[in-house]
Amino acid sequence: MPPTFANVGDEVVLELQGLRQLLEVLGSRGYSVMGPTLRHGSLVYDRLSSIDALPRGWGDEQKGGFFRLRPLPEPRLFGYGVGQQSWKQFLCPPRKSLWQARREENGLQILPPEEPAPKFAFFGVRACDLQAIAVQDKVFLEGTYIDPHYRARREQAFILAVNCAHACGTGFCASMGTGPKAASGFDLALTEILEGEQHYFLAAVGTERGRQVIAQVPHRKAGSAEQEAAARTTVRAAREMGRTLDTGDIKALLYRNYENPQWDRVAARCLTCGNCTLVCPTCFCHTVEDSSDLTGEQAERWRRWDVCYTVDYSYLHGGSVRATPRSRYRQWLTHKLATWIDQFGVSGCVGCGRCITWCPVAIDITEEVRAIRESERAGAGDQGSGGRSQ
Repeated sequence: MPPTFANVGDEVVLELQGLRQLLEVLGSRGYSVMGPTLRHGSLVYDRLSSIDALPRGWGDEQKGGFFRLRPLPEPRLFGYGVGQQSWKQFLCPPRKSLWQARREENGLQILPPEEPAPKFAFFGVRACDLQAIAVQDKVFLEGTYIDPHYRARREQAFILAVNCAHACGTGFCASMGTGPKAASGFDLALTEILEGEQHYFLAAVGTERGRQVIAQVPHRKAGSAEQEAAARTTVRAAREMGRTLDTGDIKALLYRNYENPQWDRVAARCLTCGNCTLVCPTCFCHTVEDSSDLTGEQAERWRRWDVCYTVDYSYLHGGSVRATPRSRYRQWLTHKLATWIDQFGVSGCVGCGRCITWCPVAIDITEEVRAIRESERAGAGDQGSGGRSQ
């Protein structure tokens, strides 16, 4: 019987076999364990049957418009950053049935979706993505209207975070205060330590649910040596980070610069493909689709992801509100970094860098903000009323 002395807030050490059993314990508790694995040469989040499915010995190389997996000289299980997918695909799926309707003798009967909400365990959540989940919690779970489909999945989710040992090539989480170390929002948080012949995991217990799971896995209390090794790991990752985003006064900065010429310059490059919104872990734009069968006896409504870069997204009677690439890119960036704060009290950006990596023309959100800030200092920005032209 493994020791059960771990409490919420404690740090314990797991060996490789303990991590293997941890995944098995989650499965025995009814969780569908989802985590990073390799599919067709790409890093994706999918069902894990064991830790053998993790991309052991693989890292990544990321820069603007570029992502490649590369072999590592050491057998790390978590030696990579984030890929194009995020955990929102499980909490807010790309397509979701909202209801079905059937015509009956006494009228129209509305039927809710029949499938039960899946019980997920997210294995390997990075600190930036933890913050992204917290941001989406504000969108879907706070305020006047609560999304019952998101809530049903979110309430059951078990989150096992992994602290970063190296910086993503395009990430800037350190300047956003969202990483590379997970601070909250997890049941368990791992730091992988690989020094010489030693290969183990420091696990921080974040919740009572996490404590109950770790109690079923062989572990020992972490000593100062293990804690210092984990601290060195995340400090090194923060120092490696090559990008920063100056968030000082950023909301007012963007509000002042609706007419800055930089919007024209970035619009000349932007393909309005929407890649940045689809890979973003916080973007939540969607549309609804209604359909009926040929007899008119049954109908259904689906919600699916959408992107604010399309002309149709802002279409109202008479035309699109945002008819130009300039207005659509400005809407995305300004919402992400400014109006989002007014809506939800937090930034819509977590510094994961996905929008930079997966932009076909390598538009860099940190460089765009920097250009606006510098042009304003040089007197080129619009200091007037901040009118919102198209």
